[in-house]
Amino acid sequence: KAINFGIIYGISAFGLAAQLGIPQGEAKAYIEAYFARYPEIRAYMERTKEEARDNGFVTTLFGRKVFTPGIKDKNGAMRAFAERAAINGPIQGGAADIIKRAMIRLPAALAAEGLAARLLLQVHDELVLEAPEAEAEATVAVVKSVMEAAATLSVPLLVEAGIADSWDAAH
Repeated sequence: KAINFGIIYGISAFGLAAQLGIPQGEAKAYIEAYFARYPEIRAYMERTKEEARDNGFVTTLFGRKVFTPGIKDKNGAMRAFAERAAINGPIQGGAADIIKRAMIRLPAALAAEGLAARLLLQVHDELVLEAPEAEAEATVAVVKSVMEAAATLSVPLLVEAGIADSWDAAH
């Protein structure tokens, strides 16, 4: 997990070594093996940086623009930061687009089923609702359905949902 997310967010061999508590050479080998196994990820990263340099922004799954100031900065550290933001923008922005679409659709879907549940909170890719205990199972089914249908992707969009007495108890 650390390698997968670290690489897509631009982690260096030094950073990965520190995070995993391994020698820097071993971390470098992990990164090289990752790109050898998944060359399309490196291609995506390069293509996305080029898009940001050409346009000053990248786009999310639903076409929202994520601007990348500093992408042409003479300062290498500033430019590298903007490049990481460009790579990350479509990924996290796409996830944000999907969860927002689900949030917009959810109240009508709950009402259509006659459910009294209400949305309380969004935390990253998680929605927290409050519902009468007798409606908990039906609410979970509606929420799961709405969230999984929020975007049509080339892979299934799978959602985990649960019931708990409090947000703390759910985690």
